[in-house]
Amino acid sequence: MNSSTQSTSMSLRAIRDLGRAAGGALVFSLPMLMTMELWSLGIYLDRLRLLVLFATALPLLVALSRYAGFEQTRHWTEDVVDALIALGISGIVCTTSLLLFATVTFDTSFDEVVGKLVIQMVPASIGALLAKSQFGGSSDEEADDDADRETYGGELFLMAVGALFMGFNVAPTEEMMLISFQMTEVHALGLVLASVAIMHCFVFALGFSGGSEISKDEPWWSPFLRLTLPGYVIAISISLYLLWLFARLDGLSIDSIVMATLVLAFPSAIGAAAARLIL
Repeated sequence: MNSSTQSTSMSLRAIRDLGRAAGGALVFSLPMLMTMELWSLGIYLDRLRLLVLFATALPLLVALSRYAGFEQTRHWTEDVVDALIALGISGIVCTTSLLLFATVTFDTSFDEVVGKLVIQMVPASIGALLAKSQFGGSSDEEADDDADRETYGGELFLMAVGALFMGFNVAPTEEMMLISFQMTEVHALGLVLASVAIMHCFVFALGFSGGSEISKDEPWWSPFLRLTLPGYVIAISISLYLLWLFARLDGLSIDSIVMATLVLAFPSAIGAAAARLIL
């Protein structure tokens, strides 16, 4: 293969990867791009919370690039570049979409535009980085490399990403808070048990491809204590973070905060379990 042909092939591959990244960003962010509550949050949400969101999103994206980026990387510097590219692509996708929806116009203030974009860019960036695993095949070499990265810490990290993405979809909505207000302690206990049971069954008992295999000699409680319970703790932690981020906890009593966290932890837990199957 001569240098000209090789250069053309590399250019086409780069265009393909960028196209996949844009498609992943759109698929992951579209439900939120068309959600009124997120438009409103971009206007009135405290800018310090938006700064915290961005500050926590960047290292998360760098780590996600290491485990499931749209390009195989060997060094952390490449992961940082991938994360920045994902943010750039997500910014373009979100800006274009909000302009097409007339949610952002040329008369919109700069502060409002930034607020709406920062919130939307987080799920879009996750989608951009996951574009290859969602839309593209993996070679045997890439599959072997992914297998080498499957550590306990990496598995828990991917569960956190799944919980964050799923919780991000629900946390800003009024319905989530309404559910928490109308629940009793009995409902809350039932929801906790259902969340943990669904997580465990979703990953282990149903035998989905990608789930952790249980040895015949391994007792049922071993993977439950090793992955399911830590995964639920992660889901609760992510839920509490999102509720604070979206100002859902302001003015609430401790009991109401607990209820809201348990409600949001239900979809977050399912997202955590699903992430281990698809990432």
